[in-house]
Amino acid sequence: MLDATTRSGGTATATPPAAATEPAVPTPSLIPAQVTPGRATRPAAAATAPAPAGFAARCTRTLRSRALLSQALLSPWARFALLVALLAAAGSCVLAFEPQKLLADGWPPQLGGVGAVLVFAVVYGLCTVAFVPRPLLNLAAGALFGSQWGLGAALTGTVLGAGIAFGLGRFLGQDALRPLLRGRLLKAADGQLSRHGLRSMLAARLFPGVPFWAANYCAAVSRMGWTPFLLATALGSIPNTAAYVIAGASADSPGSPVFLLSVAAIVVPALAGTAMAWRKRHHLRAARAH
Repeated sequence: MLDATTRSGGTATATPPAAATEPAVPTPSLIPAQVTPGRATRPAAAATAPAPAGFAARCTRTLRSRALLSQALLSPWARFALLVALLAAAGSCVLAFEPQKLLADGWPPQLGGVGAVLVFAVVYGLCTVAFVPRPLLNLAAGALFGSQWGLGAALTGTVLGAGIAFGLGRFLGQDALRPLLRGRLLKAADGQLSRHGLRSMLAARLFPGVPFWAANYCAAVSRMGWTPFLLATALGSIPNTAAYVIAGASADSPGSPVFLLSVAAIVVPALAGTAMAWRKRHHLRAARAH
């Protein structure tokens, strides 16, 4: 269909009608949610819901609390407190079971031979950790098993007990006690044990005035190695241990030369050690006075 003519009499070009636009297809985000009676309204394309932030915060707090608890339990003073508790429990067990009854009652009759010697050595070592005097255990070893087997059991128990005490002191007490070594004498003793471990521990074992448990824990606090400590303990404990074991084995004949010699081997070093300690103390007092 033609439009009206122009004023000059010409005809106008027919203008085609505008192209009809196609109906727009609505996107899924624009589709309204369908409402079903009795059901909650939900979008057609629901996204995955993220994890709640409160759960992650709780997990973080839990992990942090566990980390703080582990640090507190593994701190030097916590381990030292555990060492004190273990030693107190061991001492209580000794008071309750009274291992000194071995001298009067003997070893359980169901054990004999090498098995009895090995069990006695283990009990010996545990008793030394619990502060039971070694002379008493050495006398019991000689009275129960004789000189040879008794000496083997006593030396084995001595090294075993020293190793247990050294390990406990090294892993549970060293980190807490080393910062306390501030005095001149303490630093000198620590340096001697750390630099000359074998020689120093050998002298401590041979000297009768040094308690067995004290030497163990002093060596554990120092930087002495395991090998020189155990070797010096085994070699240095032979004379004193043999004297007590032989005395226990020959105690039924107190007038015999073997018994008298063993008693002399016990008394003479003890007197010599006491004299040396008194003389050393006298020299220290004189040096301080000047």
